[in-house]
Amino acid sequence: MPPKAKDIPWKQTIKNYQDSDLKLSIWQIINTIPPYFILWYLAYRSLEVSYWLTLLCAFFAALFAFRSFIIFHDCGHGSFFKSRKANDIVGIFTGIMLFTPYYAWRHSHAVHHATSGDLDRRGVGDIWTLTYEEYQQMPLWKRIGYRIYRNPFFIFVVGPTFDFAVLQRLPYINASDKAREKNSITYTNLALLAILIVMGLTIGLEAYILVQLPILAIASSLGVWFFYVQHQYENVYWERHEEWDYATAALYGSSFYKLPKLLQWFSGNIGFHHIHHLSPRIPNYKLEACHYENPIFTEIEPLTFGKSLKSVNIRLWDEDRHKMIGYRKADESHEHHEAHDAPFMQPHPAETSAD
Repeated sequence: MPPKAKDIPWKQTIKNYQDSDLKLSIWQIINTIPPYFILWYLAYRSLEVSYWLTLLCAFFAALFAFRSFIIFHDCGHGSFFKSRKANDIVGIFTGIMLFTPYYAWRHSHAVHHATSGDLDRRGVGDIWTLTYEEYQQMPLWKRIGYRIYRNPFFIFVVGPTFDFAVLQRLPYINASDKAREKNSITYTNLALLAILIVMGLTIGLEAYILVQLPILAIASSLGVWFFYVQHQYENVYWERHEEWDYATAALYGSSFYKLPKLLQWFSGNIGFHHIHHLSPRIPNYKLEACHYENPIFTEIEPLTFGKSLKSVNIRLWDEDRHKMIGYRKADESHEHHEAHDAPFMQPHPAETSAD
């Protein structure tokens, strides 16, 4: 278990990093959003040459779309500009770019920040995560559903595109009862419909889909991958609500994803996720400085790209060991292991006492 972080003087430490810098914010918009549209246009023009060239342009456009999502994300936290109105305007615009309703997403993401690492408040704005005991007590059909959801191909390839293209369009899934959040989905959908009509009348619907779909697929997969490794790794922090602590959840339940500088740039420093969860008011371009300039963060163990790949194999939270595991505990017998080799066919607790 990680040590409690509530006694660390983190509030005073991060205070000087919480103000946005207008020049840096504007520069980030300039070096992110125009390149996205330029690459989008190049992808469209390349349809006349080769679709492989289109996919190459789409790949780089997706990287800038991912970086644009960090701007959208910071606007949702009110950290990108000092002005709330400016945050909302840029957030709504980039949200339409990224097929994401701004106000609805902002609410669910705020819930994620308020409940991250709390076992008793799971389910909003997070990756579906069960404890080992919860999984064992599930009926077979629910365990099959969970295994499909946690399958790497589904969670990183199929799921992200389906989420951003389809699920984000549905008010009853993504909005609370507040009118502004429901309206945000409606207005985003109308804006996307208008774009679809305009594109259909200008470049043609087929050309639009051939360009936009791979960009959306790649960017959404990147986003989900980052979100996954930020909160799904072996020694992550989870506690029941009575024991849950905000600062500890931020520092030990959010990874320090140490990346090569180029990937760090495209991901808008979101790899310093422990700092971001400690204070969402810190704009992305100040996260790195906050981490490296303050000794209290030196004990945070970095998660490298190589180590993050191992996170693909974790599935359940083991409350006894306080760590993420696969579908079986390490101390299960060889016979029990063999009995569970067939996918989805683990016996229900009512049928066996092996567990």
